[in-house]
Amino acid sequence: MYVTLSADYQSRTAVPSISRPCLSAREAQIKAGAYLFYEGDEVTWLYQVTSGVLRLTRLLENGRRQVIAFGYPGDVVGFPAGGCHHTDCDALVDTCLQPYRKSLLENGESDIELHGELLQAALSEISAMQDHFMMLGRKSAVEKVASFLNVLAGRVGRYENGVGKVDLPMRRADIADFLGLTTETVSRTLTQMRKSGIIEIENIHTVVILRPTALTSLAQGDED
Repeated sequence: MYVTLSADYQSRTAVPSISRPCLSAREAQIKAGAYLFYEGDEVTWLYQVTSGVLRLTRLLENGRRQVIAFGYPGDVVGFPAGGCHHTDCDALVDTCLQPYRKSLLENGESDIELHGELLQAALSEISAMQDHFMMLGRKSAVEKVASFLNVLAGRVGRYENGVGKVDLPMRRADIADFLGLTTETVSRTLTQMRKSGIIEIENIHTVVILRPTALTSLAQGDED
């Protein structure tokens, strides 16, 4: 999952649906804290998240960490770069995955429909990544955090009577490393949103969105 610039994220870069069953591997499970793969590992499998949340990270040359993306249900992770994984990938919570052989992306193994769906998933990831990079350079801290919550609310939020609830299995430091901010800035921004009545922090892993329209406006850079 990436945070994008525009308000029409859901319509432009909706998560591709891979409808074809995988005939070569049954669903796999990974426990919270366990690693699915490491940067530099040879790519043999691609994985579609069916439940749970993954975290994709890289270490910079100076030792600092960058969170590249979060893998939510429907997302496909593990696309190769030069035949190898270009990130580490671990599970934030217990996660279920549907594996697909990398060769299905490369030549389809006679399954043209599945090949096309995996290719579309790869192209959608590239498009979302480009938008995310633009966001990192153009948005303010408040806009970044609001965009993060706004996209999550659209993907996995639970709404009742106009109020949304979003689970945050990641730490504040993960959000900061994803958005190019400090942990203190993320915490301070969430507090500002709470004081403005836009959100309510139910607990460290749950945010209640009291005013979804105001959150969207913040994400777009409009005045609340």
